[in-house]
Amino acid sequence: MSQEILVNITPQETRVALVDNGSLLEVHIERTRSRGLVGNIYQGEVVRVLPGMQAAFIEAGLTRTAFLHTSDIASSQALLNTSEPDLAPIQQRLREQQRIRVQVIKDAMGNKGARLTTQISIPSRYMVLMVDVPGVGVSARIEKSAERERLKAITTELIGPDCAHGCILRTAAEGADSAALARDWEYLQRLWQDIDKRTETAQPATLLHTDLALMRRVLRDMVGETIERVRVDSREAITQMRRFAEAFLPDVLTRLEHYPGERPIFDLYGVEDEIQRALQRRVSLKSGGYLIIDQTEAMTTIDVNTGGYVGHRTLEETLFKTNLEAAQAVVRELRLRNLGGIIIVDFIDMEDTEHQRQVLRALEKGVARDPVRTQISEVSALGLVEMTRKRTRESLEHVLCDPCPICNGRGVLKSAETVIHEITREILREARQFEMARLLVLAQQDVVDRALGEERESFAELEAFIGKPIAFQAEPLYNPEQFDVVLM
Repeated sequence: MSQEILVNITPQETRVALVDNGSLLEVHIERTRSRGLVGNIYQGEVVRVLPGMQAAFIEAGLTRTAFLHTSDIASSQALLNTSEPDLAPIQQRLREQQRIRVQVIKDAMGNKGARLTTQISIPSRYMVLMVDVPGVGVSARIEKSAERERLKAITTELIGPDCAHGCILRTAAEGADSAALARDWEYLQRLWQDIDKRTETAQPATLLHTDLALMRRVLRDMVGETIERVRVDSREAITQMRRFAEAFLPDVLTRLEHYPGERPIFDLYGVEDEIQRALQRRVSLKSGGYLIIDQTEAMTTIDVNTGGYVGHRTLEETLFKTNLEAAQAVVRELRLRNLGGIIIVDFIDMEDTEHQRQVLRALEKGVARDPVRTQISEVSALGLVEMTRKRTRESLEHVLCDPCPICNGRGVLKSAETVIHEITREILREARQFEMARLLVLAQQDVVDRALGEERESFAELEAFIGKPIAFQAEPLYNPEQFDVVLM
């Protein structure tokens, strides 16, 4: 497997692309004016406790108040000494105007504020420090039991029996020696002591710690054994990244490479075209079939269609091959578009239960390589596959696009015929209520053309009915649904 990471730097934004054998797998975008907040730690203040929702709103200095659910409150935050503090009602655990240290675990999305936790965790190259949670855990992606035991033994000795904090060993820790793990643990300890000290004097809505910028974060989180090289198109950025690698990630240093070419690096690899295709509803399959992907606030739906693929044998074989190819495409699109939450996939109905099983296994095998946690249910009675994919940041579409100001996100516009009927009803309404000599209708060009063409006789009859002349005027700045009836 030959994977590369491409880093494109401009003053306004940083873009990172993960490319696998020429195919785009992931895109990460961080804009200077709107950096993501996940991982940031704040001194917050409880604004409102909601017993009915077992949650609270926290003022942390963000654009809107953030949301803290009782399940995300560490047991040490409980105000009462109960035998099972995690089960205590939130009104017994928090009070209004209480100061509380919180960390962002999900960025604000749509109309929802950021989601918070008091269970603080800080990542480094090989470890994630778990504040006030003693013990050592190992990533499930490290499968060899001997390696898991080795890492756990080294880290347990590093931490010692009296430390109040614990850690989780990340996938990147596989093969790491004791010296590298010790450097990571020492770094995390120093960082946490600094945050803890700042908390003592910090006022509410104070930022205590911010996660690394994307160009450094990509070195920490994405550069594993499968990454052949990291190509960066900015000389200043590559210098900063090399300094960071020298200090914390020496094994990554040799894979950092400056790209000096005049042709944009994303164009060189076809990434720009891939991003544009990832914003479209329709995804074409090589066989001739296609997917239709629709994002809504509640869920994402993916519909599989045979399209122009007619197969060579039986209908069942045609449907099976289309669904099998679609399963692989679905996995790629989920990761590329960063789709999260509830996902419903409507595969083409298959009668053969073995074919259904193979399509589901192909889907499960694909998501197993996705670094974001994804769960898949069995095929439902309606032939639908229900999935959930953890969502911590906005999808690619939401990062790059705004809702259409004309249709307000509906994705459709009223036809010229529909607008003509609305104009007719408005004219009748006005004629009954007011006196006028004539009427002037202002509308978009297509609507005016239809009124003076196909609907000419209808408006002639309307003029005779109300006894007033009706004139039309095209307004180039009007949208297709907009019109005004002016009384003259």
